[in-house]
Amino acid sequence: MKTINVKNGPQNAAAIILGCMRMPALSVGAASDLIKAACDLGVNFFDNATCYGNGEAERRFGDAFAASGIRREDVVIQTKCGLNFDRNEFDWTKQNILESVDASLERMKTDYLDALLLHRPDVIFEPEEVAEAFEELEQSGKVRYFGVSNVSTLQIELLKKFVRQPLVFNQLQLSLEQSQLIDQALYLNNMTTDRSIQRDDGTLDYCRLHDITIQAWSPLQYGFFKGCFIDDPNFPELNAVLQKLADKYGVSKSAIAVAWILRHPARMQVIAGTMNRDHLKDLCGASSVTLTHNEWYQLYLAAGKFLP
Repeated sequence: MKTINVKNGPQNAAAIILGCMRMPALSVGAASDLIKAACDLGVNFFDNATCYGNGEAERRFGDAFAASGIRREDVVIQTKCGLNFDRNEFDWTKQNILESVDASLERMKTDYLDALLLHRPDVIFEPEEVAEAFEELEQSGKVRYFGVSNVSTLQIELLKKFVRQPLVFNQLQLSLEQSQLIDQALYLNNMTTDRSIQRDDGTLDYCRLHDITIQAWSPLQYGFFKGCFIDDPNFPELNAVLQKLADKYGVSKSAIAVAWILRHPARMQVIAGTMNRDHLKDLCGASSVTLTHNEWYQLYLAAGKFLP
C-alpha cells in the first residue's frame, strides 16, 4: 500500500482510506472482518462522520473494531462533525463540536480521534468558537489533528486567522468525471466553454501551497451521487481507455480510476466507500500502479475534457 506522510499530521498514512458511511448495513462480525481485511491490505485509515446513519456508522465501526483485535495505535481513525440533519442545520458552534466529539468517542469506543474534520461549512460560524473548541480538544488529548471537508480557500483562511492548530486535511469530491478541482486551471479565461466558470476557488492549488492533504471522495462516481462510471454505457470512451490500461497493469478498471487520482502530484488520499472485501482489494490494486504522464492525460481526455 502506498503511504503518505501528512505535513503536521499522521505519518505513514495509507493512500487509500476506508470510508465507513455504509457500515451500518453490515453485522458487527462482517464489519470486523472487513476492518481486518482492510488492515491486511495496508489500509490503516478509517473515515467516519457523525451524520452517517445518524451516528450508527460510528457505533458499528466501534463495535467491529473492538472485536477485530487490532491495536488502536496501528490505525488512523477520523470522523467529521457539523452536519445536523435532524435539526436541519450545519453547526460549527463550540458546544456542538465538543458534544459531537464526546459522542463520537463513545460510539467508536476510543479515547481519542486521530483527526477531526469540520463537515461542510456552517455559513454563520464564529471562528473564535471553533478555535476555542479545537484548543480544548487538543489540550485534553481527545483529538490529535484537525481539518475540514468541502471547505473553500477563504473559509479556511478565516479559520486559520483564529485556529492555532494546522488544518491538515480537506475532503473534497474528485473523480475522473467530476474533475472540476483540476479543470479550472486548464480552461482559465476561455469564453468558449462553461468549464471556465470559477466553481472551486482555486482550492486544489491552495491546498498544495498550504500543505493541506486532499482526501478525494466518490472516486468512481459521476455527477452528485448519480452513479458509477465504471462499465456505464454513457462513458464508452473512458471505459475503453480504463480497460486498455487495466490490461497493461494487470488490475481492474476501478483500480486505474483510483490510480489516476493518486498519480496527481498533490499526493492525495482516496476514500473507498465499499463494504465488499473483494472490491476493496480490487481498488487497492491502484497502489501498485504509477501511470505515466501521457496515460494520465489519456484518461483525462477520455472523460470528456479537451485541451484548449
